[in-house]
Formats: sequence, structure tokens, C-alpha cells
Amino acid sequence: MADLMRGKRGLVMGVANDRSIAWGIAKAMHAEGADLAFSYQGDAFGKRVAPLAASLGSSILMDVDVMNDASLDACFAQLRAEWGRMDFLIHAIAYSDKTELQGRFINTTRANFAKSLSISCYSFIDVARRASELMPDGGSLITLTYEGSHRVTPHYNVMGVAKAALEAAVIYLANDLGPQKIRVNAISPGPMKTLAGAAIGGARATFRHTEANAPLRSNATLEAVGGTAVWLASDYGAFTTGEVVRVDGGYHVLGMPQPENL
Repeated sequence: MADLMRGKRGLVMGVANDRSIAWGIAKAMHAEGADLAFSYQGDAFGKRVAPLAASLGSSILMDVDVMNDASLDACFAQLRAEWGRMDFLIHAIAYSDKTELQGRFINTTRANFAKSLSISCYSFIDVARRASELMPDGGSLITLTYEGSHRVTPHYNVMGVAKAALEAAVIYLANDLGPQKIRVNAISPGPMKTLAGAAIGGARATFRHTEANAPLRSNATLEAVGGTAVWLASDYGAFTTGEVVRVDGGYHVLGMPQPENL
């Protein structure tokens, strides 16, 4: 592949460090010629993201709080002023109090449930509405989900419910925005060694288990997830919308572990 994203511009939301899934996607987009903008939340993340964005030639770096309408409005106003239009958006934002990503789901608090659903699901709807206004010629909106949305995964707890809601949002947004030639999809990697993944109880055991049992006997790489995002955002993805694309070594097809691991 070469220059699949040449001439396309997009916002990447949710890079935390150089092991983030969003960073893997950003690198793949850049390698195919895309112009990128980045958002982060708070100075701590800003200090990590700034050198990464600079390494890809991006000069648009914005501090954005997805729980704040004024902050979101300012973000997309800046993109309109800088670019006039955009072609794709990567949403890699999720949240739960990490103390509730261990133990039993039944102990989820009302406050954490509401905040987790708002940040992990509603924020995608909120940014999709704003981004779509900058996509007069169509475009691509991509978010990230996980198999815990519909199969119980130890300690994933409220995030499983949030991701299930996010996947439902994907299909409704795909229907709403289809007449505008805007595609909406989710990518579902298996467990990955990221900052977000490390917050989930038993993350290392889950990573080892899926690696040992997936048909390909491997978890996904950042490069594989990035390549999938390129396909979805490029012209080759022009007729794919409303999908959850799994990049998990095939783990999702299993009913039980491999015989040697029973």
C-alpha cells in the first residue's frame, strides 16, 4: 500500500503514549499520507502527546475535555479554521474508575456507571455530530471497542456495558450519516499492552490466555490495528459501515480454549 490517505485530513482522539492503539492508527495513517490533528486531555497527557504529534509533522494539538461542550466546540472550530473540512476521525476514548475494574460487576456505583457511559459512549455521538458538519463530501468515523461488550470478560465490568452501548451507537450513527456518505465503524482488537488495558484487573493473565488460544496464537499488533483503520478510512472502505471489525487473532470465534489448554 502507498498513499492511500494522501489528501485526507483527520483528528485522532485518545493517544496516551507510544503504546496506545490510537498511536498505532496515527502512525499508519501518516505512513499512507494523511494529515493529522491530535487531541488530548490535561497537561500530563499533553506533554506525552506533543513530541509524538511533532514526529508525524502535526502542528494541530488541542486540549479537549469531551465532557465539556465549550471545549468540544473550540476543538472543531479550530479544525474548521485550519482545514475547512476533514475526512476522518479516530475516537479512542474510554473511562472507568479503575477500582471498579476488578471484583464483581454488581458492585458498580451509579456515579461511575454514568461517567463511564458518558465518556466511553456518548462522547463518540457528540464528536460524530460535530465532525459530520466538516465532512461535506463524506468521510469515516472510527471508534474502538472490545469483545467484553457481549461476552463476559473477567473484571471488564462496567466497560463491557459501555462498549455494548458504543457498538449500538455505531449502527445508529451509520444509519443517520449514511445519506451524507459518512461511514461509521468500530475496530475490536483483542487484549493489548496499553495504558488503558493495564487498568483492568487481571490484564496480564487475559493477554496470555488469548495469545495461547486464539486461532492465530497471537494477539493483535498496533500495526495490524492501524492497517485496519487505514482500510476503513480510505476509499477502499467506501462501502463498509455499521461494522465491528475484529482484529483479535480470531479469538472471538472460540467456544472453549484450545484442547491443550483445557
